[in-house]
Formats: sequence, C-alpha cells, structure tokens
Amino acid sequence: MSDPVRPQSTLDLVATAGRLREEVQASPPLTHCLTNAVVTGFTANVLLALGAAPAMVDIVGEAEAFAGAASGLLINLGTPTPEQREASRQAVTGAVAAGTPWVLDPVAIGVLPVRTALALDLAERRPTAIRGNASEILALAGRSSGGRGVDATDDTEAAAEAARDLALRHGAVVAVSGPVDLVTDGLRVMRIANGHELLTKVTGGGCALGAAMAAYLGAARTTGVEPLMAVAAATLVYTVAAEQAAAVSSGPGSFAVALLDALAAVTADDLADRADVREEAW
Repeated sequence: MSDPVRPQSTLDLVATAGRLREEVQASPPLTHCLTNAVVTGFTANVLLALGAAPAMVDIVGEAEAFAGAASGLLINLGTPTPEQREASRQAVTGAVAAGTPWVLDPVAIGVLPVRTALALDLAERRPTAIRGNASEILALAGRSSGGRGVDATDDTEAAAEAARDLALRHGAVVAVSGPVDLVTDGLRVMRIANGHELLTKVTGGGCALGAAMAAYLGAARTTGVEPLMAVAAATLVYTVAAEQAAAVSSGPGSFAVALLDALAAVTADDLADRADVREEAW
C-alpha cells in the first residue's frame, strides 16, 4: 500500500525500479564489463544476483565488437593496464556506434596521471552515465586534484555543482556515491538516502554499482525508461538490498554474501517500504 504522504517523484522512481527489476530478470541484459582486476568476480556475481548476464571481455580486438552486441557497457578504470586501456577505447567505439548505453567509472582519478588522462578522454565520448565518489567527480570536472586513491575525501554535496556541470557538458547522467547518493542529468537531481556503511568495507561495493547501472540502462533501452530514472532505479535497488543485507550480517564478510542474496530477493514491496528519495529541479 503506497504511503500517501510521499511525493509523486518517489512513487515514480519506486515503480520504475520495480519495473526494471522485473525486466532484468525476465530478459537478462548482456552486460559487458571492462573492470578492475580486484573486483571482477564480485561484479559478475552482483550482476548474476540481479538477473543480468555478465561478460568481462577486455581483450584488444574483441572488446569493440562485443560492446556493439551487448545491452550495456561498464568502463571501470580501477586497474588500467595498457591492454585494458586500449580495449576500453575500442569498447566505447563499439558502444557508441551501436547505441549501447555505457557507464564510465573514473576510479581514483586526479592523483594518478595515466587513468586521469584516460578518463578525461573517454568522458568526451559522451557516456550515458558517469559514476564515482565525490572526489572522483570533482577531479573529472577539473575542480580538485582527487581524493586518496579510491577513497573519497570530499562530501557528496561538495560535488553537486561539479556533477551538474559534467552532466550538462557531456550529456550524461552523473551519479555521486556516498552516504546519500546524488543522481542528476543537470536539470533534475535525485538524492537517495538508502544504503549502509558496510558497502565501503567490501572490495567492489561501488564498482559493482556501476555494473548494475549498466545493466539497468540496458533494460531501460528496451522499455523506454529515461537514463536518469534507470540510473536512480539501479541505485535504489542496490542500496535497499544493502540495508537488508546489513540487517542479517555480523561484519564485512557475511555482508558481502548477504548482499548477493538480498539483490536476488529484493522485491517491489521492499523498495516501496524502504525508499528514502528526494527529487528537485536544479
């Protein structure tokens, strides 16, 4: 039963998240991930738990064709080896040519020059979505020199204007991860206050969210859902599942397993009961 005091924007997001969740499970989107070596297995398991079909094709000469055939693409710059950097460029070329939605996750940019240059170059290729922590988003927008490696040293709200600028400059949805996730297309902004701090204690907690966004964008492409709502829906499903997992966990190890179980089991009613969302025009 819907909460009558909730704003329509929250009800719309909950409904969209439930719809996309069903679509992902009914027609698993082939989700192409060029991601870092530290999180490949966890990312694949998160996608499987959601109902998507993961594929980690990061070989030069194969990545471009595969991205063109995939439903969604994730480019994560966590461990950008020379071959993976070239494969990422090829995959983006294939995705752009085929109209495949793709997500850029500029991991640890700002302080590290090789990945920073690559992120700036790829951002010009108009990603469908950009996901990062506040420090990464600020660095990509040229407003800071970055955080402490993969750790954010800036508050989510400190990156709000940078996220808006990036969204308008690149025609992308920008998602800033933190205690309150911020998702914007430059015109509207959604703040999603679900989730749990244990996500920061599991390697790949943020990286796997980028893959979930790619999967949901793939499902959105076939259902007519706009990218802003698809990215916000992926965030809502992921963070509500994190809350449920934390409730039955004793620490990071049990949480990682419980998160996979929760992602597989979370329902539309769970989303409706737990959603803590605020939407505003910019």
